[in-house]
Amino acid sequence: MAARARVAVYKVCWVGGCFSSDILAAMDKAIDDGVNVLSMSLGGSMSNYYRDSVAIGAFAAMEKGIFVSCSAGNAGPSSYSLSNVAPWIATIGAGTLDRDFPAFVTLGNGKNYSGVSLYKGDAMLPGKLSPFVYAGNASNATNGNLCMMGTLIPEQVAGKIVLCDRGVNPRVQKGAVVKAAGGLGMVLSNTDANGEELVAAVGQKGGDEIKHYLFSDPKPTATILFEGTKVGIQPSPVVAAFSSRGPDSITPDILKPDMIAPGVNILAGWVGSVGPTGLATDGRRVEFNIISGTSMSCPHVSGLAALIKAAHPDWSPAAIKSALMTTAYDVATGKDSTPFDHGAGHVDPVSALNPGLVYDLTADDYLNFLCALNYSATEITSLARRKFTCDASKKYSVTDLNYPSFAVNFGSGGADAVIKHSRTLTNVGAPGTYKVVISLQSPGVKVAVEPETLSFRQANEKKSYTVTFTGSSMPAGTNSFGRIEWSDGKQIVGSPIAVSWA
Repeated sequence: MAARARVAVYKVCWVGGCFSSDILAAMDKAIDDGVNVLSMSLGGSMSNYYRDSVAIGAFAAMEKGIFVSCSAGNAGPSSYSLSNVAPWIATIGAGTLDRDFPAFVTLGNGKNYSGVSLYKGDAMLPGKLSPFVYAGNASNATNGNLCMMGTLIPEQVAGKIVLCDRGVNPRVQKGAVVKAAGGLGMVLSNTDANGEELVAAVGQKGGDEIKHYLFSDPKPTATILFEGTKVGIQPSPVVAAFSSRGPDSITPDILKPDMIAPGVNILAGWVGSVGPTGLATDGRRVEFNIISGTSMSCPHVSGLAALIKAAHPDWSPAAIKSALMTTAYDVATGKDSTPFDHGAGHVDPVSALNPGLVYDLTADDYLNFLCALNYSATEITSLARRKFTCDASKKYSVTDLNYPSFAVNFGSGGADAVIKHSRTLTNVGAPGTYKVVISLQSPGVKVAVEPETLSFRQANEKKSYTVTFTGSSMPAGTNSFGRIEWSDGKQIVGSPIAVSWA
């Protein structure tokens, strides 16, 4: 993303895991070394911020003006599956590209099913049908359908294509298990958890139909056709099924994830110490590899932050994150995602360089946020690593945090409930007058912005506004989504809205 950036790497993960002491030591060293951006493709704790080593280290980095980008996690599509949700962290989900690697399974009954494969070889020639077997029928283990290590019976697999179900063990390991048992090839079928997402697999519906064929035909056969790389044949960006989802389980009044970036089938440089699968049995050595995960989308945003920092060296981490969020976009792809899936949307690097207005934040603003959470002086000191005591005479509110998005949580029923959010915009562009547009179609909430017009006459001028959300009675578990956009006719400064009823 930032081709001229200089990269420093700090190793924190070992065979035994990634320990908090190593993570914090590396973050402190990076701060001492004077980095501008911290890119962290590892999981943080889903507990209170003062117990989360990533959140603690990120707070210290933020105080030094360092932008911290973290992976949202790969526990989707379940709700409340996010990690790294502290508001001073940019929490990044994963989306797709328009590049695809199509493959097709042809069955002995003549039916074809589309999928994805990074393999492009000639082990199975198109049109040459081979014996086909379901892994669950070639195993004595209860989890044999997952093609776990040591679960397949070689005599029932040798020389055949094997259908494996997607599950808890790595996909590349499944292929290695099939190969070790003498299998000719593997078809990987998605289950309910992953649906129609195609990452080295066929979709759930196709997989179910293939299984029906395997169970009903006495001598099932199949062949696989690999088509290599294709561009522009699929809608994108689409939120990856594995990308962790909101709401934020730690602070529901903060909308997370913040944004998404490319994270599916990402082609990038690869070290030569291990093979492309990462398995001990893989003796191949390559210079490039293709990997999926929020650990791929996170560094995309880290690189974009470096570009913005180079263009605007005086911008704070919050201003950089605001620029990326308020210029992000979403597209209709047939099955729309929500801000709990994509946050503010997919990053737009060019627009983020000139966002017009930004929502800025300082370390003290975050400390006030912790006071609003009723953190004790000891807890805040543990997190901020300096003494800070909340002012007992001051009224703190989470909704006063100057965040570029809105999460509104009504209690049971929500009837006649009123929640107000205060925000301040800073002009980082040309003078202009911005007018607000609200888009939220829900019978359960009314939204009012005051004032509806903000006029900026000079750079770095600040203007504040208040958003009032008035709720009506709605069933528990209901969610509504919308946007607030400020525009001067040229720039659009957008913020997603998520409204929830407990």
